Amino acid sequence: MIERGHHDLGGLPAGKVERTEHDYAEWERRVDAMVQLLRFQGRITVDELRKNIEALPPEAYRSMAYYEKWVASLAQTLLQRGIVTTEELARKMAEINARS
Repeated sequence: MIERGHHDLGGLPAGKVERTEHDYAEWERRVDAMVQLLRFQGRITVDELRKNIEALPPEAYRSMAYYEKWVASLAQTLLQRGIVTTEELARKMAEINARS
């Protein structure tokens, strides 16, 4: 028997799904645009993104918002593909944190 992963919520009670339209934050739109552009260019695949979201630790998976999972997955995918290095990512993150 295959054990259910922490990301597999199929068939479990999860509460009501809100089907209302909502506005996205600017950073969420940028993440979506980056993912679509990288997919269009053939640099990443949906399967890689899904795999890396499902590989998040259970605590992170449960506590992160939808696009936060996308960011984590995108970073991991770009590292795995060698498109960015850990040093480049760390440098950019430090630059962004210095703005705050």
